[in-house]
Amino acid sequence: MRVLVLNAGSATLKSTVIEPPDRAPRSSATTTSSGDVADAVHMAIRDAIGSLPHGEDIDAVGHRVVHGGARYTSATLIDDQVVQAIEDLTDLAPLHNPIAAATIRAARDVLPNVPHVAVFDTAFHASLPEAATRYPIPISWLEDGAVRRYGFHGLSVAWSTRRAAELLARPMEELRLVVAHLGGGCSVTAVDGGRSVETSMGMTPLEGLMMGRRAGSLDPGIILRRLRDGQVAADIERDLDRRSGLVGVAGTDDVRELLRQEAGGDGIAALAIEMFVRRAAAGIAASATALPSVDAIVFSGGIGQHADAVTDRIRDRLHLVGATTATSTDGEDRIDRSSSGVSVLRIAAREDLTIADAVVEVVGAA
Repeated sequence: MRVLVLNAGSATLKSTVIEPPDRAPRSSATTTSSGDVADAVHMAIRDAIGSLPHGEDIDAVGHRVVHGGARYTSATLIDDQVVQAIEDLTDLAPLHNPIAAATIRAARDVLPNVPHVAVFDTAFHASLPEAATRYPIPISWLEDGAVRRYGFHGLSVAWSTRRAAELLARPMEELRLVVAHLGGGCSVTAVDGGRSVETSMGMTPLEGLMMGRRAGSLDPGIILRRLRDGQVAADIERDLDRRSGLVGVAGTDDVRELLRQEAGGDGIAALAIEMFVRRAAAGIAASATALPSVDAIVFSGGIGQHADAVTDRIRDRLHLVGATTATSTDGEDRIDRSSSGVSVLRIAAREDLTIADAVVEVVGAA
């Protein structure tokens, strides 16, 4: 089955054609949306089909959707009701779900005769226990069932878990991992035997670690003060979603640039990186407390995979890891063996493979 995977972001659309169980993409491209989602989708589909040999076509389309709420705990075939439900969850993922819904609508218009499947970032965290999903707030705040921890980056964590088992040559069911997805968005998840048992992001992707443009967790009193000072909720949401994190501290979320500035003696860049490292290390250490033991810490995402200067500092703060004694590589992925017996893995994020596999499973069962 040839699966076209569409991963829509705020400014770009990543498209990949995969034919499971093969992992190498048949084609891969990133299209700039320039504010017109439909045009970007049309171009991505045209290019994907054009990349295939004559006579081959797309058999199914998989869509990454960030928030599935409490309703969608697994991948599902898309119909009009599913698209509407995704839009209805906009208040929980305002930067992501509207774009996902618009992408799905445009793709269904272009390819109306193939199945489309929604694969949700939140679904991997459906295994979270109530102690992890419930907030310690008045019970009256919980009456509609929407206020709870959902968790995100589930597609990345699912792939990291699967790949870690391969790299360590151990069954996934016996592995205890802490997976740190560090990129534009950042989260940490404790995985016990392939199941999410603790994660740092919450009801929305705003909670948890310091990120590229998001503040992560902060004292709710700060928000209350901004409200008392007259700032409206929509502006607070914008500031926390787009003007905080590394951007809020140093004016950019380009970690490579921040490292260059730090090396040149820029104190603000050094401060931003130090804050990022402290919060990431604290998040990893906190997630580890949800596990009886830790077999490996996995770094993924753009920063997690490529910014060794940052992840090495995070690792140095984690006394449970100890000193690195040997390094091995397997293509894009790397394993650092440590004296404590806890491995440190750097794994390329492959949400596209997780999505493609889910599409094959859903379509095959339909």
